[in-house]
Amino acid sequence: MRVETKESQALAIDVLRHGHADDPRPIIKREPIVQAIGVDQFKLLEIIPKVSDIELHELLYIGDGERPKVERVKRRLKYSELTATAKLELPYAIEKIIVENEERFIEIFNKSVPISLKLHMLHLLPGIGKKLLSEVLDARQKSPFTSFDDIRTRIKSIPHPERMILDRILEEIKDPDVKYHLFTSR
Repeated sequence: MRVETKESQALAIDVLRHGHADDPRPIIKREPIVQAIGVDQFKLLEIIPKVSDIELHELLYIGDGERPKVERVKRRLKYSELTATAKLELPYAIEKIIVENEERFIEIFNKSVPISLKLHMLHLLPGIGKKLLSEVLDARQKSPFTSFDDIRTRIKSIPHPERMILDRILEEIKDPDVKYHLFTSR
């Protein structure tokens, strides 16, 4: 349920120093490519770097103005267009984003609202059914959640809230036909 805006930062999930292997041009004419995931809306991006020393999981500035390591964002990617390495690194990159921006993701548990009479935003997280939803709503009514550890201690049925968020983000990225987007833009 996000408004689409431009990403300003991205996390590198694969670095192709000599471009795509299936590129028919001679290797000297290929441009290096970085596959990355946006930090704010989890957009999959193909980036043309200025420098060759970009590492996996490095945070790259891709917003307006001077970009120290990025020449340009070439295009947006679909999940199926990612390299095998990028697909393997994607969950780790998303987990890093979640852990480093914990308060942003805690808001889902604190401020989520019903989508319809029968569906609540929290139902979209894997593993949350009616019983667990009512437990979360009761707990947050007493006091808002402050961290993932707070959720773990107050609601024993949710041992890994960050894993639930990670699984939902992956589902939204892999399946473009998902009806509701909590974390990604279409």
